[in-house]
Amino acid sequence: MNDKITNWTASDDAMIENAIRRGASRRELLTMMLAGGIAASAGGLILGRASNAVAATPKSGGALKAAGWSSSTADTLDPAKASLSTDYVRCCALYNRLTFLDQAGIVQMELAESIKSGDAKVWTVKIRSGVTFHDGKTLSSKDVVFSLKRHLDPAVGSKVNAIAKQITDVKDLDALTVEITLANPNADLPTILSQHHFMIVQDGTTDFSKGIGTGAFKMETFQPGAKSIFTKNPNYFKGGAHVDSFEFFAISDDNARVNALLSGDIHLAASIKPRSMKLVESQPGFALSQTTSGNYTDLNIRLDLAPGDKADFVAGMKYLINRQQIQKSVLRGLAEIANDQPVSPASAYHNADLKPKGYDPDKAKFHFQKSGLLGQSIPMITSEAATSAVEMATIVQQSGAEIGMKFDVQRVPSDGYWSNYWLKAPVHFGNINPRPTPDILFSLLYASNAPWNESQYKSEKFDKMLVEARGLLDETKRKEIYNQMQVMISEEAGTVIPVYISNVDAISAKLKGLEANPLGGMMGYAFAEYVWLEA
Repeated sequence: MNDKITNWTASDDAMIENAIRRGASRRELLTMMLAGGIAASAGGLILGRASNAVAATPKSGGALKAAGWSSSTADTLDPAKASLSTDYVRCCALYNRLTFLDQAGIVQMELAESIKSGDAKVWTVKIRSGVTFHDGKTLSSKDVVFSLKRHLDPAVGSKVNAIAKQITDVKDLDALTVEITLANPNADLPTILSQHHFMIVQDGTTDFSKGIGTGAFKMETFQPGAKSIFTKNPNYFKGGAHVDSFEFFAISDDNARVNALLSGDIHLAASIKPRSMKLVESQPGFALSQTTSGNYTDLNIRLDLAPGDKADFVAGMKYLINRQQIQKSVLRGLAEIANDQPVSPASAYHNADLKPKGYDPDKAKFHFQKSGLLGQSIPMITSEAATSAVEMATIVQQSGAEIGMKFDVQRVPSDGYWSNYWLKAPVHFGNINPRPTPDILFSLLYASNAPWNESQYKSEKFDKMLVEARGLLDETKRKEIYNQMQVMISEEAGTVIPVYISNVDAISAKLKGLEANPLGGMMGYAFAEYVWLEA
């Protein structure tokens, strides 16, 4: 963010791509971005032996197969309702957004040809012409208006309703022009529109089972909780995916997922655990792709339920978390120590002055005694569905036992975890995918009306600060407010965030073109469109 208003067009994309091709540094890229009046948080880096999509020549053909780590019978093809990584992968294959974030964290145009504003409150979106849906219908401004308005309809149940509520009006000015009016200025709008939930669907759609979008693939088979099979869209406006087909499913067990890769059954095993890395690296013909962009697994203590309704219990838990042990033993160093708030060091808005609470069993015991809960057995729900949550729960349980604090760790199946336990159990684990701005993170997770308010944190002061920061063009003031909000979350919320996790995807050497992305692993979940297979 700077004091310019976004005026980013498709022609600017070429400038950035040329800079990437000549080897520009991230700092240079961000400087160019700011000069164009647009801002975004830079994401992760490929640190393994993944291929370079710019230098290599893509090849066409082949059947791509990949496995994620979590799925459910509640899997959906409705972008507005997507909540799992598997949902995001499917939506990225079937639909497109108005904008997207490239590997440098820079906003690029996708279905939009340009997005302009003179005051960051009223925005004019020019839509690309000649784009067609899978059923042959031509994309128009009505589709964009319909897609955005869905997020404002409570009956839809959009996961980003809290973010979309800042849109007070959206209308089509002509067949390829849309005007978006916000309640207050927000220069982050182009970045917000790059989020997976803001995929554009066809005007009037009520049945999403066929996944009709404008994306690189068409839906062939969709079995929620089982698998999805896609075929290449021959009329894709970007020119078409490289592979002929794409099959995606989940294998929740990490060992089984890695074995499927090593046996040649799949080309990509998403988000493998550190203990599996040496096995993959020791085998010829395989590689690792690492992304550090703000993913984390957190221990959630609901403040509106026992035992979280006792402030000293929450305080005790924050001192009982052994962050260094989680970083070194559980994640084998593939993590950065976190300070109980969601804005990671990958963001320019990260509050580096906010120090994490150190592991202090004596302080933890003091607070547990003060809460009256020391010695009582506290249920703690964990699952393989949340990255390394089972191992984290074991560490907490062992640390508690040393001071007389009992935790009944209940390991539940991955299937159904996100619908039956996440956000519901008094003490449980979550896993949050990266988001590019503090505004998005706070709106989704910590505002009083946040759809994913994991600890039921409520603060009128926090809510007011969120709205104030959103419209600021004064970068210094905006960062100052975001710093204060991070302190409030760390001290007041019931979310214990011990580390920011590096995501590691294991891939076959046959898979080429995989790049890092600030929206998470698997190239921000959009890898199927960009990768290719070599014999």
